Amino acid sequence: MANHFSALKRARQTKKRTERNRSARARLRHAVRDLRTVIAKDPTKAKTDMPSTVSLIDKAVKKGLIKENTASRFKSRLAIRLSKAAAK
Repeated sequence: MANHFSALKRARQTKKRTERNRSARARLRHAVRDLRTVIAKDPTKAKTDMPSTVSLIDKAVKKGLIKENTASRFKSRLAIRLSKAAAK
């Protein structure tokens, strides 16, 4: 365990940030998972849900939770699924 005051403070801050990041990352994964489910069941509803999920992905990039290329890949794959489901 850390002995210096500054090291103790860093440990406390790291613990808080880790918890916050874990929560935000879980929220992101749930949103993507939920959108995939909605796309499979009801593509018309998914079209209205897509912008909010994309916004959540973009916010995750801004916070540094995921990298920009990862976000692009998520958005691209969701868009492809949506267009295929809408075409059926």
